[in-house]
Amino acid sequence: MPRFVQCVLPLFSAWSVCFAAANLTAEDWPRWRGPRGDGTWQAPPIPARFPAGGPPIVWKQPIGAGYSGIAVSGGRVYTQDRPAASDDERIVCLDEQTGRTLWEHRYAAPYGNLDYGKGPRGTPTVHDGRVYCLGAVGHLFCLDAISGRVIWSKDLVRDEKARQPEWGFSASPVIDGDLVIIHAGIAPGGCYTAYDRRTGAEAWRGGDDPCGYGTPIVVEHAGTRQLIGWTPKHVVGLRMTDGQLLWKYPYDVTYGVSIATPIFHAGTVLVCGYWHGSRAIRLGDKPDQAELLWEENRYLRGLMDQPLVRDGHVYLLDKQHGLVGFQLADGVKLWTDEHQLTPRGRNPQVSLVWLGDSDRVIALNAPGELILARLTPRGLVEDSRAKIIDENWTHPAYAGNCCFARDDKQIVCVRLTASP
Repeated sequence: MPRFVQCVLPLFSAWSVCFAAANLTAEDWPRWRGPRGDGTWQAPPIPARFPAGGPPIVWKQPIGAGYSGIAVSGGRVYTQDRPAASDDERIVCLDEQTGRTLWEHRYAAPYGNLDYGKGPRGTPTVHDGRVYCLGAVGHLFCLDAISGRVIWSKDLVRDEKARQPEWGFSASPVIDGDLVIIHAGIAPGGCYTAYDRRTGAEAWRGGDDPCGYGTPIVVEHAGTRQLIGWTPKHVVGLRMTDGQLLWKYPYDVTYGVSIATPIFHAGTVLVCGYWHGSRAIRLGDKPDQAELLWEENRYLRGLMDQPLVRDGHVYLLDKQHGLVGFQLADGVKLWTDEHQLTPRGRNPQVSLVWLGDSDRVIALNAPGELILARLTPRGLVEDSRAKIIDENWTHPAYAGNCCFARDDKQIVCVRLTASP
C-alpha cells in the first residue's frame, strides 16, 4: 500500500537532501521481490551516502532462524521462521512502526533429514487483506492479514502428494486475479498448481516436472497471459486460464537447483543457473512459440541471487567472477566487479533492488552490509555501505522510508532517508 513521504529541508551533511516535491510516493513490499515481483521499488529520495555510523535503527526484535524473506503491507511486517528448540514453523506479523508482535501462527512442521533445515524459505505474499505462506515441508496457509486467523490451509505433502525437493519448498506464492499459484510438484500433473485464493479450491494443475526452488512469474505475451517457470528439467510457459502447457525448453539442472526467478524482458525469458550457466529463450509471435536465443556458461552462473534487468542490460552475481554486467540480446559480458559487492565464497549472495527509474540500486549482501551503488553498462560504482545485520541469505523488504532485514536471530528496521 503506498504511503506519502513528506519533503525535508536541506541539512548540511552528507545524509541530507532537499525534496523538490511536496508529496512523494513510496511503495510497500507485499511479496517476493517487491510490488511487481521484479526487484524494483519506487523509493523516496534516498541520499547517496549513509550517515556516519550507518542508517539509523528504528527498531529491532528477536526472531527465529530461517531463509524466509520479508513482506511489508498496510503498516505490518510479515515473515516466517523456526522458533528455537522446536519442530515448529511460525508465521509472524509485526507492527511496521514499532516492531511489536501483532500476531503469530505456529504449527508443527517436523523437518526430518531436511538439508539446511534451520527454517522456512518462502516469502509471505500479502494481497487483498490476506497473507499466503508456504512452509519448507509443504504447509500452505491463507491467513487473515490483520488477525492471523486461518482462512484455509493445506498440507501439500500429506493431502496433495506433493514431492518435496531435497532442500525443501522454497517458491513463494504468486497471486494473479482470483488465483494463487504454488510451485510444489503435486502428483500427478501439478508441478504448478493454481488454487482459488479465497477458498483454496483447486482451479488447475500444469506440468509433470519435479519441484524446484524458484518463484514463477506471470506475463502477457502474444495476446495470452502465461505463467513462466523454471523447473529442474525445463523452462516452461503455461496458459493461465487452465494451466495447459504452451511451450517448454529443456534445461536439466544438476541437483535440481533451479532457484532464481525467471526474467522476462523485451520478449525474452532469461534463467540463470549455478552449474550450467544462463539460457535466454526468445518467445515468438504465437503463444506456443519459443526458441533458444543463446546460452553462456563461463561468466553467467548465478545461484540464489536474483538478477536485475534494465534497458536491455542484466546484472548477475556469478559464482566465480562476482557481479557481472552483460547484454540480454546476446549474453556478451561487459564487466565484472571482481567480488566488490559481496565476498567470494562457495555460495555467494546479494539481494539487488532498483531505486526508482534511475541507475541506482540498494543491495544487502551475505555479511549483512547494506550498500548504495549505481549499475550501468560501464560498471559498478559504489557510493556507501553499512553493516545492519549478521550473516544471512534472506531477502530484505523496503517500504515507506525504511529497509527491513533479518538474520537468524533478529529482524531490524533501519531508516533510509533524513526524514523520521
